[in-house]
Amino acid sequence: MGCPNQQSEVIAVSRDTKDCSCTPPRSSSAFMVNSEIGAVLAVMRRNVRWGFHYTADEDQLDHPLIKSFKEIRKKVFSWQHQWHTISPVVYLQPFLDVIQSDETSAPITGVALSSIYKFLTLEVLDLDTINVADALRMIVDAVTSCRFEVTDPASEEVVLMKILQVLLACMKNKASVNLNNQHVCNIVNTCFQIVHQASSKGELLQRTARHTMHELIRCIFMHLPEVCNNNPDLTQGDGSHLTDEVSIPDNDHTSASKAQDNGYAGSKIELSGGGLSLSTEIPEVKMDHETTGEDGQTKNHLVAVEPYGVPCMVEIFNFLCSLLNAVEHVGVGPRSNSIAYDEDVPLFAFGLINSAIELSGPSLGHHPELLALVQNDLFHSLMQFGLSPSPLILSTVCSIVLNIYHLMRVKLKLQLEAFFSCVLMKIAVNKHGASYQQQEVAMETLVDLCRQPGFIHEIYVNYDCDISCSNLFEDLANLLSKSTFPVNGPLSAIHVLALEGLIAMISSMAETVGDGDHTAILEPDAANLGNHEPFWNVKCESFENPECWVPYIHKMKQVKKKLTLGADHFNQDPKKGFQSLQGMCLLPEMLDPLSVACFLRYTRGLDKNLVGDYLGNHDQFCVDVLQEFAKTFDFQEMNLDIALRVFLETFRLPGESQKIQRVVEAFAERYYEQSPNILANKDAALLLSYSLIMLNTDQHNSQVKKKMTEDDFIRNNRRINGGNDLPREYLSELYHSICENEIRMIPEQGVGLPVMTHDNWVGLIHKSRQTAPFIVCRSGELINNEMFAILSGPTVAALSVVLDPVDQEDVLQTCIDGFLKVAKIAGCYHLDDVLDGLLVSLSKFTRLSVPMSIEESVLAFGNDSKARKATVAVFTVANMYGDYLRSGWRNILDCILSLHKLGLLPARLARDAADELESNSEPDSGKSPLVSPVKPAPPPARKSSGLMGRFSEFLYYDTEKPAPQPSEEQVEAQKRATETVKDCHIDSMFTESKFLQSESLLNLSRALILASNEDENGAVFCLELLITVTLNNRDRIMLLWQNVYEHIANIVQSAVMPSTLVEKAVFGLIRICRRLLPYKEDLTDDILKSLQLISKLDARVADAYCEHITREIMRLVKANAGQIKSHTGWRTITSLLSITARHPEASEPGFETLEFIMLDGTHLLLANFVLCVNATRQFSESRVGDVARSLKSLDLMAGSAVCLVKWSREAVKEEPETAAQLYKDIGEMWVRLVQGLRKVCVDPREEIRNHAVLMLQRCLTGLDGIHLEDDTWLQCFDSVIFPLLNDLIEIVEERSVKEYRNMEGTLLLSLKLLSKAFLHSLPRISRLGSFSKVWVGVLSGMDRYTKVKFRGKRSEKIHELVPEILKNTLLVMKSTGILSPSGSDGLWEQTWLHVKTLAPSVQSEVFPNDEPRTTATNAVPAV
Repeated sequence: MGCPNQQSEVIAVSRDTKDCSCTPPRSSSAFMVNSEIGAVLAVMRRNVRWGFHYTADEDQLDHPLIKSFKEIRKKVFSWQHQWHTISPVVYLQPFLDVIQSDETSAPITGVALSSIYKFLTLEVLDLDTINVADALRMIVDAVTSCRFEVTDPASEEVVLMKILQVLLACMKNKASVNLNNQHVCNIVNTCFQIVHQASSKGELLQRTARHTMHELIRCIFMHLPEVCNNNPDLTQGDGSHLTDEVSIPDNDHTSASKAQDNGYAGSKIELSGGGLSLSTEIPEVKMDHETTGEDGQTKNHLVAVEPYGVPCMVEIFNFLCSLLNAVEHVGVGPRSNSIAYDEDVPLFAFGLINSAIELSGPSLGHHPELLALVQNDLFHSLMQFGLSPSPLILSTVCSIVLNIYHLMRVKLKLQLEAFFSCVLMKIAVNKHGASYQQQEVAMETLVDLCRQPGFIHEIYVNYDCDISCSNLFEDLANLLSKSTFPVNGPLSAIHVLALEGLIAMISSMAETVGDGDHTAILEPDAANLGNHEPFWNVKCESFENPECWVPYIHKMKQVKKKLTLGADHFNQDPKKGFQSLQGMCLLPEMLDPLSVACFLRYTRGLDKNLVGDYLGNHDQFCVDVLQEFAKTFDFQEMNLDIALRVFLETFRLPGESQKIQRVVEAFAERYYEQSPNILANKDAALLLSYSLIMLNTDQHNSQVKKKMTEDDFIRNNRRINGGNDLPREYLSELYHSICENEIRMIPEQGVGLPVMTHDNWVGLIHKSRQTAPFIVCRSGELINNEMFAILSGPTVAALSVVLDPVDQEDVLQTCIDGFLKVAKIAGCYHLDDVLDGLLVSLSKFTRLSVPMSIEESVLAFGNDSKARKATVAVFTVANMYGDYLRSGWRNILDCILSLHKLGLLPARLARDAADELESNSEPDSGKSPLVSPVKPAPPPARKSSGLMGRFSEFLYYDTEKPAPQPSEEQVEAQKRATETVKDCHIDSMFTESKFLQSESLLNLSRALILASNEDENGAVFCLELLITVTLNNRDRIMLLWQNVYEHIANIVQSAVMPSTLVEKAVFGLIRICRRLLPYKEDLTDDILKSLQLISKLDARVADAYCEHITREIMRLVKANAGQIKSHTGWRTITSLLSITARHPEASEPGFETLEFIMLDGTHLLLANFVLCVNATRQFSESRVGDVARSLKSLDLMAGSAVCLVKWSREAVKEEPETAAQLYKDIGEMWVRLVQGLRKVCVDPREEIRNHAVLMLQRCLTGLDGIHLEDDTWLQCFDSVIFPLLNDLIEIVEERSVKEYRNMEGTLLLSLKLLSKAFLHSLPRISRLGSFSKVWVGVLSGMDRYTKVKFRGKRSEKIHELVPEILKNTLLVMKSTGILSPSGSDGLWEQTWLHVKTLAPSVQSEVFPNDEPRTTATNAVPAV
């Protein structure tokens, strides 16, 4: 029975030809051919027929088939040295004859096919072989017309498999490029015939045949990019040899072959011996569309004989598409699991189509004929089969659409929109009665699309910003968002898929924005907002340049929004609709027919009933609108029925006959203008259009029982074409088109997803000719803001809904990542409302606000992964995008307060930043303990006194139990919680608050103030944070100061008892002032004025913190004394210091502060001199502390006069006016100084009193260089010296000796002060008219002193001192000429009148030669 190894050999077609191919040496090719001849002859000899001829009839010649093999065998070895010159046709012909012979059995044919396969795979035939093209074509011709006698089913299947092997090897051979288009079509057709017949064969043959078909398609279409690159003219062909419609054989067509022919006839496989006889015709790949060229040859012939390329690919692709249309026409045989209905044929066809698309790449869209097939035939089938109930078919369809989008989306704008809207979204939302599996497949496809780079940007740009397209991006966002919501059930795979789709959309946007980079938001041109511009005429200069198309799509999006609003008004009342459009400048103020027609033509969402009624209205304006409306259609090269479908798809034909007439007349006139080839005039177009409408009603109205036949239709349209008949074929085509596909007079409309009817598809194909080009978006960052405004809300809502019940870690992390990506985009585009809303949603999942005990809360938080991740996310948003937070700060602070209550925050969270600032700005802080911050301690608790109190304490300590040790679980939870808080970097929010934008910073401060309404611990904590933020933003203090000050003031003024809150408020205020003074000189007064709050403290509160307040004030003054310049600022400081003079603990730092200011006049100024003198006087008069401090205070007061001298000298350099004012001010300050010292001169303490008199004397007489006006001295006597004398005498006379000890000494000192002050001022006051009054006052004072009694006796010391100082004074006055007998002012007489009483002997001593002249009428001036 032949060679056993070859007879049983079944070589799987799935083996890769390249793996088994090799190139034998040329010399061995002869042996290979010889070996294969022997194999064929061996099998032939085993056959009875061939054996009988060989043995019985010796006189008879060999059979021609055997003889041809022997002839080659004789010559083959003589060719081995010139093998390259031997045409393979010579040695292949015998094998091909065997294959084509109908006398050979299946084993013989199989061995011959194996030999051919060997020659092809071992590359005996290659590109360098002579006549290789002819050889390959002969092989294809022979194999595709293979005939053999079937002896058993197994042998038959072997031969069929070998046929598949050889045909595939032909296409995989390098020399296959020499095959022509017809041969390639024959190969595909033959393989498909085997696929068809294999349905009744074994499983192996079925799978092998299908696999071979896939491999063939891959081999052929892999060649397309190379063909297009090598022959660019092919991509511009006119397609005249092709038809645009799919041709499917009629069901009743009989096969040209006969069952008794026993074999292949043409491209039909027919088998004898009980073989399968085809009962139904199936699609074939044909190259039979012929047109005649100029040289007399048909173009089909020229295309068929040239090397294969685009033409055969067009036919094959058309054939593959026709398989989908042929599903309903292929019968199911009695013996088959046929590839007819259900999933089999569509899956097989779609698989082949997908292979073709994958291998062709973008080149498929570069060829017009192939592109037309994809745009119409293929996509129409995809739309139909996409709604099939089979998830497997849907999955395959979706894979093809995904590939098409990737490769050819630029050419398929409207087709993709239709598929997304009418198939994917429809199934995903279960509007088609889809199964769960179908929904899952649709959702997976949508998610895969969202993951494509640039997909979401492109659908927004090309659809949402196109007035003639749906809002695909917005619909997709809403669909995915709603699909994440589990309704009364657990979270399913579809919910998770929808969430992944949303996050993919957000991720795509987040990838195109920079970290914090803000892209300018495009706004409509303000100059054009009030001007009408025809929206249908808006053009884009370049759809490839973002600088052109970005403003264009932005403008069109605004127009589309307005049109949508206008459509809503139109659907309620057309007149109001037009008015609203005029108000939005979309229609001109004076309506014209063209504007209204374009609105009705291009606006989506209009009520088509209203549109039809409006167009059919008899009003002349409406008639004009109808004419303009019809002109917007392009009916060129379109059959009348198609044109009518396109026209009526845009509105509903009105019911009134007159309206119908006007509408149809407008249509007919437009159609005839553009398609006058067949129709004689527009009346013919009108009559035929009416006829089609009537036919449509007749055929598709269920109430019409007797339907119109084709003959009836043709008869009804006789002589309508200008008196002549229209071609019968033309009318027949129209008749069948209407019968098969109804013209829907009631278009689908309303809410919900659209339905793709036949008329809709026809309209879509027509619309695709006029739609704007598809924009390939590579600049997503330019439109992210507008898209994010649509996407953010649904995304945050979906994330919140999914995050609530989810427990899976992967889904949980996905949600958290989604929140952060939303935050990133919102931060980039400064969308504070989105960030605030996001924080509201996200903070709910921290679970920190759930009321539980501290231990339970920490345990729950540590064990709850969702809560921990949400918490980290909240603070990540705050740290990264805090610039754009507004009300969201309150949510963040709620989380912080909760963590604070749980004890999870670091102890120095609120102080780190402030302390760091202070340590950096005060390098000498380690030298003095006063520089470092001193934490005010609360007043010591009152100890229990008495027996019962101590006994109670004893019982308390005895009953106190040790705290229980935490469990292992609690320790781990605490550790996890602590690590989570550490990852939050909460401290950086406040330490880095100086980088926040002003609006955000202000909202943060307000949130801290509002959060202070919690319990006292929370209020204290928020106050510390507020102070930290304030200290970190010293450069923007005015932004915060008002709110901060008011908050602290409310705390301070409402406090009636010492507390931590008021303590923090007071010392925080001082810290703020201390930190700000060096940097804000212009705000010094306002800052220091705030310290006046301290003086308003309740007495109990002030007493508790007085010492620490004073120390803080001391630190403030020491650090910033040089910055305090104004009287107001110093008044605040000195008033606080004055209060401390009588406080036991606070007086020491208070005096130290004054000493720092006044010592050596270091920080004394014109602005603070009097204030400091008054404050120091308080300390000198205070009995809190030792006497030494009071004495030191007096020294400071007296020492301050040095500054007055210095300022007087400096005033000389000033302008006269300035100097005069300075002298005046200095004089007033001097007066205030001596007045202050005068008050201390009456102090009950002897040391203080006497020292004060001496210091007063020093200030009156010891200041050389100070410039004092004469009147100033007069004021000094009247307000200082004379009152002092009176006060001292009054004390002696009225006060107890025990209270005022040794007043005699004080009087003696005061007498000396009087004399020295008078003599010191004598040169100035003697010039005054009131000098005599002063002099009399001096004499009167001495007189009163002489009369003072101590314990009933006059003082001898005073009596001794008065004459002495009087004599000295008179001598000075005499020497200066002030006192002389010749004076005319009465001074002489007044003087001696008083002197006689004081010291009668003094006159003779001073004026020994003169007698005093007295006048009775002269009265002594009263002092």
